[in-house]
Amino acid sequence: MKFSRIIIFIALSLLSAVSLQSQTLSGVVKVKKPNGEIEPMPYASVYWIEKQTVVESNDQGRFSFDRQNSGKLSLVATFVGHTQDTVVVEPNQQTVEFLISEGAELQAARVVTRQQGNYISKLTPVKTEVISAAGLCKMACCNLAESFENSASVTVGYADAITGARQIRLLGLSGIYTQMLDENRPVMRGIAAPFGLSYVPGQWLESIQIAKGPSSVINGLEAISGQINLEHRKPTAEQPLFVNLFLSDVLRTEANIASSLQLNNKWSTVTMAHFSQDPAEHDGNHDGFRDEPKSMQFNLSNRWLYMAENGAQVRFGFKALSDDRLAGQIDFDKDLEGSTDVWGSNIKNKGFNGYLKVGIPLNADNSQNIATVADYSYHNLDSYFGLKGYNATQNSVFLNVIYQNMVRENHWYSFGVNLHSDNIDEHLKDYHIGSYYDQFPGREENAVGFYGEYTYTQGEKVSVVAGMRADYNNMHGWLPAPRINVKYAFDPKLIFRALAGRGFRSANVIPDNLGMLSTGRRIESWSNLDIEDAWTYGANLTGYFKLGFEDASLSFDYFRSDFNSQVIVDQEYDLGKISVYNLDGKSYTNTYQVDFNMEPAERLTMLATFRYTDAKVTLKGQGLVEKPLTSRYKGVFNIQYATRMNIWTFDFTAQLNGPARIPDFAGMGRFSPVYGMFYGQVTKKFRDIDVYVGVENLTNYRQEHAILNHENPFSQDFNASVVWGPLIGRKFYAGLRYTLWK
Repeated sequence: MKFSRIIIFIALSLLSAVSLQSQTLSGVVKVKKPNGEIEPMPYASVYWIEKQTVVESNDQGRFSFDRQNSGKLSLVATFVGHTQDTVVVEPNQQTVEFLISEGAELQAARVVTRQQGNYISKLTPVKTEVISAAGLCKMACCNLAESFENSASVTVGYADAITGARQIRLLGLSGIYTQMLDENRPVMRGIAAPFGLSYVPGQWLESIQIAKGPSSVINGLEAISGQINLEHRKPTAEQPLFVNLFLSDVLRTEANIASSLQLNNKWSTVTMAHFSQDPAEHDGNHDGFRDEPKSMQFNLSNRWLYMAENGAQVRFGFKALSDDRLAGQIDFDKDLEGSTDVWGSNIKNKGFNGYLKVGIPLNADNSQNIATVADYSYHNLDSYFGLKGYNATQNSVFLNVIYQNMVRENHWYSFGVNLHSDNIDEHLKDYHIGSYYDQFPGREENAVGFYGEYTYTQGEKVSVVAGMRADYNNMHGWLPAPRINVKYAFDPKLIFRALAGRGFRSANVIPDNLGMLSTGRRIESWSNLDIEDAWTYGANLTGYFKLGFEDASLSFDYFRSDFNSQVIVDQEYDLGKISVYNLDGKSYTNTYQVDFNMEPAERLTMLATFRYTDAKVTLKGQGLVEKPLTSRYKGVFNIQYATRMNIWTFDFTAQLNGPARIPDFAGMGRFSPVYGMFYGQVTKKFRDIDVYVGVENLTNYRQEHAILNHENPFSQDFNASVVWGPLIGRKFYAGLRYTLWK
C-alpha cells in the first residue's frame, strides 16, 4: 500500500509538471478614489461580451481566463456604485488593465439577488463545497452543528446520549481528523473540540467551505480527511444591525445580534453576541434521563479591520464564551453531585480566543507580500459524569509567518514558518467501581513547522498546488508532509481534480471520546501512544450542462484514507473497561459520492447527493472489521422554491441514513436500521424582516434504548455512548431575522 501511495503521488507530480500551451489572458482591475489615489479593486466583475461569460477579480483585483484561441476580445469591468471601463484586447495581447472610479452621481441602491445555498466552487484546485449565507437560512441553523443537513459530505450526529455534544464525520472519519479553520486560523482543537460545533452560531457565519483531503500545507499538519473553513460576518458589511430571534416548541430560545460599522475609510468593526438556553426537561422515550441537557450559553465576539492607504491590512479581534449544561436523570440537580441515588452530569465550558493578522504588500500590485498570523486560545472544561470527574485546561498559541511572491503571471510561490504550542492540564477521577484514581496529567506539546508551496495557474483551465512541510515536534520528532492538488478543465464545463497528501495529529484521548465518560466502565490507562499518521488521496470529476432554467451540475468523488498509525479507543475487546492502544494492522476508509444540482424552472432549485462509505479498522480480538457506528451511506434531497423577489421561500429536505455496525454488547442487533429524516421551512420576507417557521424530524423518528441499562446507571453495564440515530423527536420552531441596511 505504501508503494501505491508513492506511485499516485509521483503521477500527480508529473501531471503538474506537464507544460501546456498558454492561451491565458490576465489582468487587473483598479479603482480611482475621490482623492485621486489608485488601488486594486477586489471582487469586480469582468464581462467577456462575445462569449457572454463573466469572471470575478480576486481580493487583489487580479483575474485571468482562457481566451480559447479567440481573436479580438471586448471586455467590460464593473462594480456596483462605480463607473465601468471597456477595453478591446488584440489577438496577441496577454495582459490588460482596467481603471474604474467611484460614481459620485450614483445614489445608494439595494440590489436583491438569489444566491445558491450549496454549490461546488469552479475555481478552487481542491473540490470545495460551499454553503452560502442563503444555505444557512434554509433551516434554523442555530449553530454550526446544524448547518450541514443539506450536505451528504458531512454527517453530524450525537457523540453520546447525555452531553448533547455533536460530532461530524467527513470521508467516513470522525471530525477530529478534519481541520477546523476560522478564516484560515486553526480552531476547535484539544479540549475545545467536543462542544466546539455548538459554539459557532449559524447566523454569525457568511459561508462555510468544505474541502476534502489534506489541502494546503500552510495551516499545519492536522488535516487528514479535510478542512472546513468558516467565514464570519465582515466588518465591511453594510449592515449596522442584524437581529435573529428563535423559539422552538420545547422552549429552546436563542438570540443573535450583529453590527458591522465602517468608522471611516480605514477602520471598520463587527460585533456579534449570542444567547441561548434550553430550560425545559426532555424525556421523549421515558427512560428517566434528559434527552438533551438543560443549558445556558453566552458568546461575544468583536472583530476589527484596518486598511492602510498602501494596501496593508490589520485584522484583530476576540471571542469569549460561557456554557453550562445539566444532564442525566430528570431528578438530578447540581446539589446532588456525588450522589449514588441519582445519576447526573454537569458540564461547564469557558473559553477565550484572541487573534492578530497583518498583511503587508511589498510592491504596488500586491503580487509580493508578507503576512503574519498570531492566535491565542484558552479553554477550561469542568465536568462530572455520575461518579467520574474530568477537569481540563488548555492554553494554545499559534504563530504563522507567510511570504508570497508571483514569479511570473501564472507562477506563485509561498514559504513560511509556524509555531504551535499546546499546554494541556487534565485530570480524571473515577470512584465508579469502588476505587479512586487521578491520572492523565496532560502534556506540553510544541512544534515548529517549515513549509513551501508552489502554485501554477493557466486561467481557469489548469491549476496545480504542490506543497511540502516538515514539522519538528518535541514529542514525536520530525514529521514530513507532502501534499499536491491538481485541477484540469477539459473545457469550461468539465473539470477534473486530484489530490494526495499526508497528515498528522496528536490524539486527545478523553476529549476525542468524551462519551466514554457516560459509561460504567473503567478507563484503561495508557502510555507511549503514537502520533496519528495517515495518507489521503482522491479524485473528482464535475460537469456542467444545460438542463432546465440554468446550467445543472453533476459531480463524482472517490477518496481513500490509509492510516500508518492510529490511536484506537475500543469498547469491544474487554467489556469491563475501555481499552486504549496503538493500531496494529490496517485502518482505512473508501468514500464514493455523487452530487447533482439543477434548476428545472426559474426560482426552483433541486439538490440530490448520495455518499457510500467503506470503513474498516483492525481491533484486538476481532481483526479487520467494519468501523462501529459509521453509517454505510447517506442520501440527501433538497428542493427550494422562491416567489418573485423572494417574498416567499419554501424549503424541504429529505435524508436517507444507511445502516451502521453496532457492537455486540449493545444487544441491538448487528446493524442499525435504515431510516429517513425530513425537514421543512417556510420564510416570508417583509421589507427588512424575514419571518420563518419550520419543522425538524417530521416523522418523529428516534433511536430506541439510546442508553443501555438505564435502570442501573451506577452499574458496569450502563452505557450512553452507543448512538447511531436521532435522540430528539419532532420539533417545531419559529423565528425572525431583521436586517438594517446602511
